[in-house]
Parts: sequence; structure tokens; C-alpha cells
Amino acid sequence: MNIIVCMKWTPDTSEADLTVSAAAKDIKKDDLDFDMNDWDRFAIEEAAQIKEKVGGKVTVVSLAPEESEDMLRECLARGADEAFQIWSDQMEGGDGYATASVLSQFIKGRPHDLILTGTLAEDDGAGQLGGMLAAMLDIPSATLVSRIEIKGQKASFVRELEGGLYESMEMDLPCLIAVATGLNEPRFVSIRAVRKVTSIEIPNVGIDEIGIDAGKVGQSGARVEIEQVSLPPEGEGAEIIKGKPEEAAARLAEILKEKGAIG
Repeated sequence: MNIIVCMKWTPDTSEADLTVSAAAKDIKKDDLDFDMNDWDRFAIEEAAQIKEKVGGKVTVVSLAPEESEDMLRECLARGADEAFQIWSDQMEGGDGYATASVLSQFIKGRPHDLILTGTLAEDDGAGQLGGMLAAMLDIPSATLVSRIEIKGQKASFVRELEGGLYESMEMDLPCLIAVATGLNEPRFVSIRAVRKVTSIEIPNVGIDEIGIDAGKVGQSGARVEIEQVSLPPEGEGAEIIKGKPEEAAARLAEILKEKGAIG
């Protein structure tokens, strides 16, 4: 079983004061910390668990600059057998389509029975990569998968639908599965596990090695053009209602009447 996991290196914006870049095409990321996309954390854990059950090899690949090496080493500590970092300066500014083009070209030249990704990325929330990558590889795919079982040359799985519904499906291998969060319990990575993988080489692969034209990567290969990025306008803030409970309740009812929320 050859499993390939596609990881994304994303900025942590959870507690940051965001500002827009001078070109108004993106947020400023110079002072932000980067880490693996949380959805992908479940993908690498699922790959490791499948390998433990049925055997095989787990390969991790990420389109990210040199600074992402720590993320890839963490993936090795989580159970991956090898990791590849794909990056050239021409890849800067690409969208999901450009990323899928590069990944598909890389994966085509490698054995692959199962490709795992996260359904969404925390930075853009687009949810496009899995479907486009599968289409470029001409293999079936599914998203928001919350349980996977490999049976011979088939993948049986459960995926989430709207309204709290689920559906059970089966696909022939090779296939691509974009996982949901909560699919599993990502393992704790010990310092000992990290030390064991420090000597593993992580090759940096450029567009020449992949064999893809520079016009198909980065901004040149993107199908989406961002015209402007702006922060949402600041509101007036909340009104703090003070006083005894009965006084606060009366004031709250008065405010709701003024807003037309109650008659």
C-alpha cells in the first residue's frame, strides 16, 4: 500500500492582529507563525494508522518553502517514511489549481494507491485541491470523510453530508480521500520520536526536477486572481448592562424592543 499525504503549511492567524499588505492582495505574514494545516494533521495520522493495519509506505509532500522543514520532520515523527519539499521561487502566489498541477505532476511519477489530504485549508478555506488533484490524476475522490477502511483493492468510507447526515461509500484504488477533522485522534509526538528522524534527508524538488513548465505554476498558472483584500469594518462594540439582575433584565428587554426583536 503506497499512501501519499499532501500537507499544507499555513499561517497561524488565531490570535494575531492582522494587517493587509501594501499591494492589498494578501495579509502581511512576515510576523506570523506557520504550522501544518490542522485538517492535514488528521490526514497524516490516518495514513500512519492505515500503514500499521495493512502495511505499506507513507510519503508526505508539501508545496512550501525551506522554512517548512520542521513540519515535514513532524510528519516523519508521526509515522511517514519519507517527505518531499517542493518549491521554486516561481511557485509564489499560486492558487489551488496551480498547486494541484504541481502535485499531480509529482505524484504521476510515483506509485500511489491512496492519496490523503485535508478537506479544507485554514488560510483560505477553499476546499478545492482534493477534487482538482484527483481529476488531474484521473482517479475517483471523496471529501469530508470521517471513517476509512481499506479492504483489498477498495476503500470503504463514511462521509459527512449536510444536516448531520452521513453516507457509506466504496471506491476502487487508487483514489483520493479528503478527510474531515475528528476522523481520528492525532498521536502525541515525543521528543524522542523527533530525534529519531533528524537524520532523514528531505529532498527539495524544483520545477525542473518535476518536469513542469514555469507558466503552469505560481501566479502564472493560477486560475483565480485576487483583486483586493480588506479587513472587515469594526463595529461599535458591545454595551455592558450593569446593575442588579432585575434591572439588567429590564434594560435588556428595553433594548430588544428598540431593535424590533420583541413586541
